[in-house]
Amino acid sequence: MCDSREFCRSSRDSTIGINFDALGDVEHFEHVSGDLFDLFKSGENSDVVFVVGEMRFKAHRIILAARCSYFKVLLFGEMREARSGAEIPIVDTTPDAFHSLLEYIYSGRICLADLKEDVILDLLGLANKYDFAPLQTSIMAFLRATLNVTNVCLVYNVANYYQLRDLCFACSTFVDGHAAEVMKSDGFLSLSLSALTELCNRDSFFAPEIDIYRGIVRWVGHNEVETEVSRRLLQVVRLQLIPMEHLLGEIRGSKLFDPDHILDAIAMCTTKRSIELRQRGLLIPEENIATSQHDAVTVEGQVKDALLNGDTENYNGEQGYTTHTISLDSSKGITVQLGQPYLLNCIRMLLWDRDNRSYSYYVQVSLDKEHWVMVVDRTEHLCRSWQELLFDPIVVRYVRVVGVYNSMNRSFHLVSFACLYTFKPFRLTNRDIIVPEENVASIAASATVLDGVSRSRNALLNGSTRDYDWDSGYTCHQLGSGCIMVQLAQSYCISSMRMLLWDRDDRTYGYYIEVSTDQKTWTKVVDRSEEACRYLTPYNTHHAACLLCVHGVL
Repeated sequence: MCDSREFCRSSRDSTIGINFDALGDVEHFEHVSGDLFDLFKSGENSDVVFVVGEMRFKAHRIILAARCSYFKVLLFGEMREARSGAEIPIVDTTPDAFHSLLEYIYSGRICLADLKEDVILDLLGLANKYDFAPLQTSIMAFLRATLNVTNVCLVYNVANYYQLRDLCFACSTFVDGHAAEVMKSDGFLSLSLSALTELCNRDSFFAPEIDIYRGIVRWVGHNEVETEVSRRLLQVVRLQLIPMEHLLGEIRGSKLFDPDHILDAIAMCTTKRSIELRQRGLLIPEENIATSQHDAVTVEGQVKDALLNGDTENYNGEQGYTTHTISLDSSKGITVQLGQPYLLNCIRMLLWDRDNRSYSYYVQVSLDKEHWVMVVDRTEHLCRSWQELLFDPIVVRYVRVVGVYNSMNRSFHLVSFACLYTFKPFRLTNRDIIVPEENVASIAASATVLDGVSRSRNALLNGSTRDYDWDSGYTCHQLGSGCIMVQLAQSYCISSMRMLLWDRDDRTYGYYIEVSTDQKTWTKVVDRSEEACRYLTPYNTHHAACLLCVHGVL
């Protein structure tokens, strides 16, 4: 009798390569795929023929219908193609692409690396047309991984035509970082009018404006479009960003622009600050560009080297931060110079937080270090620890953080600074206050408990709703004296709160809640002082706050 343990062990027959186990699961996918592919190559027992150009492809209706709902309707419906032995012309693709599609239908396999780029793009169109979603996904992933200056415009054309948003995004992101090289490629000339307009109209299409003008003129000459079409296309050129000598020379001499438009551009250049013009900047999504790798440096502030080194752990009262003295001079702050103009909508920075001090500050941005625009104003708010600042996208070269208040002394301390462009959805109030969709009263969100009695400082915010008893796991205050006060990292516009009242017996509570942004002016948002409350207590409100104060009355 055989050993049952040996019987249950997975085995492999080395002679035929068959996998099996004791549960009876037999996997012969490779054999099925291979046999079907052999059937396709031989054409035996075929009952339908596809004609693509000069090529004829024999196939089997039942296999096509099983693999694709489009073919099921076409070959087994009421149309004339449904009759056995029918010849069906395919006019919107190439023989190579259709052969690759049939190869995939029969075998479930295809080696994209062995195909030419034009065949892959045609195959992508077929996958979209016949609704082969897994194949389309795989092709798009392959194309994203193999984008280069030569092929990106060809890929973008196809992605734009079939409205493949993810692939369009990948292409446009690649172009953003290589705009000058892309405009010199032959692929640039193959862009459709709509694709070219969409690409060049982006603030992140980052290249000298005169080069963008020349690229569009080159495209117009190659595609021989009508004069009216070329004039509409040239509207994407931002004349106000072109140097004066080119406006008065090359641009004026081309006679492609109305003279009044050139004069308007000159007027804008002379009367408006550069930060007020619609600029172009490099966009690198979800990546901090305030690093030495991107040639960013701290140009103003004391102990400049500490700010951009990425260390958010090793700091104390003596080291690990950049600082400036708080004064009435708005030009005195901590300034970071980026390697080049970037398109930004997010700043993340760490205020020194080894105690409970609070800071107030504002953030300005500039392109030339002369004209500044304020993008964040927290001068009337108390802030601590990590700050996530979101704002409308803007092209910047310099970022200046100016502290106006420190609850402990007259210095502003910044431990870490990062800036980036994020595609993460966010909502702002008309005062640019974030409307969060997640809990911001947590340790992870840098909230802290300022007032209240507890064996553990942040027991209220650690997220534990089970590990509490008479002695620990809660925060309290004496009735008639004091309160429980929570400080959020920054001001948020909140519309709901939820808290768990201690409930290990039958007691009830009465309380009210106030909120504030500066710890001076308080607004009562909830009043349950006349009610008997227990357990988990949710409620809704709608206020900007960075401090929450809970007062127990019963």
